[in-house]
Amino acid sequence: MMVALDGTIVAIANPAIQKDLGASFADVQWITNGYFLALAVTLITAGKLGDRFGHRQTFLIGVVGFAAASGAIGLSDSIALVVTFRVFQGLFGALLMPAALGLLRATFPAEKLNMAIGIWGMVIGASTAGGPILGGLLVQHVSWQSVFFINVPVGVAALVLGLLILTDHRAENAPRSFDIPGIALLSGAMFCLVWALIKAPAWGWGAGLTWTFLGASVLGFALFALWETRVAEPLIPLGLFRSVPLSAGVVLMVLMAIAFLGGLFFVTFYLQNVHGMSPVDAGLHLLPLTGMMIVGSPLAGALITKTGPRIPLAGGMALTALSMYGMSTLDTGTSGAVMSLWFAGLGLGLAPVMVGATEVIVGNAPMELSGVAGGLQQAAMQIGGSLGTAVLGAVMASKVDGDLAGNWAAAKLPPLTPAQLDQASQAVQVGAAPVAKGTPPELAAKIPTVAHDTFVSGMSLACLVAAVVAVVAVFVALLTKRGENTGAAGAGAGHI
Repeated sequence: MMVALDGTIVAIANPAIQKDLGASFADVQWITNGYFLALAVTLITAGKLGDRFGHRQTFLIGVVGFAAASGAIGLSDSIALVVTFRVFQGLFGALLMPAALGLLRATFPAEKLNMAIGIWGMVIGASTAGGPILGGLLVQHVSWQSVFFINVPVGVAALVLGLLILTDHRAENAPRSFDIPGIALLSGAMFCLVWALIKAPAWGWGAGLTWTFLGASVLGFALFALWETRVAEPLIPLGLFRSVPLSAGVVLMVLMAIAFLGGLFFVTFYLQNVHGMSPVDAGLHLLPLTGMMIVGSPLAGALITKTGPRIPLAGGMALTALSMYGMSTLDTGTSGAVMSLWFAGLGLGLAPVMVGATEVIVGNAPMELSGVAGGLQQAAMQIGGSLGTAVLGAVMASKVDGDLAGNWAAAKLPPLTPAQLDQASQAVQVGAAPVAKGTPPELAAKIPTVAHDTFVSGMSLACLVAAVVAVVAVFVALLTKRGENTGAAGAGAGHI
């Protein structure tokens, strides 16, 4: 819950942090980027640590470190310290996530594993979608520091319960060594990929720096794959990907995250800047999405146990595609009831995918690689989220840039210089109205209409692209099947 919550809760606190610490916009971006970068780069390596030393120990170390880093952020008095401890949050969060999946895989027998993952998915989904609501309440009524301090008692409770309840399961043939060159190559490749996705909106997709980092990422992954075929105990045995269902599960997680996290990125701006909602109100309007994920995840786990993952996964992505298409029809006057319908459909569609794709990845991996498989699942989701935000952001920016000048002229507003148009476009991309000081009232009244209509046209196109990605994911889902190795769960692991 802590790791997923901190992925979204901090977005609400950013304006207050910026004001209190006198930070620049770029500084504030790094509060989020530093966290996701550290998380994405180290997830698979962290999963390997769990396989090697035991998921219980790894999980508990992650809990303590994450809570301590959270408390340190709350006590920080400079933006540099906030960003530094956010990176530590990401590193310790990377220890937590794969270890949690490894513990579930080792503890529950095959007939109960899907329900366990369903409850896990419910917590992840509710925390991700509920972050803006809780963040809004805390920032509005307490302080931005409380957004981080809240993790301290949660971490203490998790540590105490973990020491009392969790048992250490380790496969007999667990890895005994570390693939240091493999870790370095994979971490470098992941860093270059995620860095390029983070910086591309600022550098430009055609910029040399963007393509340099993307090229370095491709080279790093190629060298990593070559090295893994030559080392005795590889970080990720490439034989894992001979399993078509496991590979399909990884691709499915990437595509799901592109559609979900990429599309949801714009919805928060739509609710707050176009409809003028407060952060708390915007979070409350997303409750249908959160609620359907909470209700749908355990139900999806039960359904997948009975029928296998293929049909629930394909059906879930089809409903996701339909909901993203519905969200592309939202406009400046759409009622809350219509919004709620599409948000609820999105939550209900995502629930079986979150549960089923996780089971497909973790269940089709050998027990001794369950941590690595959990890291793969989480890394796929982080990369998909970064890719979705970057690509759909580029689609949005292109549409706004293309439409704004024409819409501005059609409203008979005074012409803008190229520099003014570029500045206005950046504001409109987040749904803000670029009304300059001293603008006559009759013109100031027209600008928000133009800005919001242009933003909505960009959001509509981005949601359509997300819908197409979800349709592709339907066909990928048809390649999945129940985990071949789930029979070992809860039985084949030794207790230490």
